[in-house]
Amino acid sequence: MVNNFSQAEAVELCYQNINGSCVKTSYTPGPRAILYAVLGLGAVLAVFGNLLVIIVILHFKQLHTPTNFLIASLACADFLVGVTVMPFSTVRSVESCWYFGDSYCKFHTCFDTSFCFASLFHLCCISIDRYIAVTDPLAYPTKFTVSVSGICIVLSWFFSVTYSFSIFYTGANEEGIEDLVVALTCVGGCQAPLNQNWVLLCFLLFFIPTVVMVFIYGKIFLVAKYQARKIESTASQAQCSSESYKERVAKRERKAAKTLGIAVAAFLVSWLPYVIDAVIDAYMNFITPPYVYEILVWCVYYNSAMNPLIYAFFYPWFRKAIKLIISGQVLRVDSSTINIFSEEADID
Repeated sequence: MVNNFSQAEAVELCYQNINGSCVKTSYTPGPRAILYAVLGLGAVLAVFGNLLVIIVILHFKQLHTPTNFLIASLACADFLVGVTVMPFSTVRSVESCWYFGDSYCKFHTCFDTSFCFASLFHLCCISIDRYIAVTDPLAYPTKFTVSVSGICIVLSWFFSVTYSFSIFYTGANEEGIEDLVVALTCVGGCQAPLNQNWVLLCFLLFFIPTVVMVFIYGKIFLVAKYQARKIESTASQAQCSSESYKERVAKRERKAAKTLGIAVAAFLVSWLPYVIDAVIDAYMNFITPPYVYEILVWCVYYNSAMNPLIYAFFYPWFRKAIKLIISGQVLRVDSSTINIFSEEADID
């Protein structure tokens, strides 16, 4: 009796004075501080890193290209994840409680799904853009114009927002699993389980663009390999200084494709475990332990902070733009016309 009473007394609730409150997972001060630091760092990187990408692309006129507009819109989606999703998820993950109300719980879920799927659709559009640029670099400017890029951006946002709000805000995700939702629901929780029909659609919305991207980037690297061999075979017939314009363009486009291919690979590594787990959960009555779910979710969230780091590592023009911003030169009246490619390193 004494042992049972001690165990009951040790249980901490999200809301101590409310019946049906969720059980709160307590951490000692050390691990608690580490969790807040690690998860908070992800939110800070997502916000400021992607904001920097948006500012750089929109400010410098030299970067006003179809590809970069897609990248800026992708950064906008990741920025919004960092602002509207990650800070609140940080508190939920560390405290194991939701303190922001039922209304924002719905919006939080809708924002989460909208922005993450927007990232996926943007990456798919970017892969198509890169394929055209690498396979036909001279005709690319007439095939993938700013207007085409704009259409891709609008459609990516439209489908992702429509999908998420039509499912989660209307409660359609809970149809057919009402008893399970009631069993999982408690005061201080924010869960959005998907029924089998919707999780299958979610999987297809992830799987189809993923297959398209993998196929396209596979084709891109085959073409790049062929072009590299062709350039190598003609290198002995001409000096490097007389390298044709088409070959220089092809090199630049291949490097851009390689960098964006790394961004796609990072996206897939972050997302694939979570999507597979979501499908398994829907068909196995949500058996995933909470801590495993939180790890998978944060792998997805951290992807929003990775793209700016990838650009900074692989794009010399992005590093130069950051230097111009930090040094204050960006405040000059004519700063938007600065040639940020002037000191760019040779393309490998």
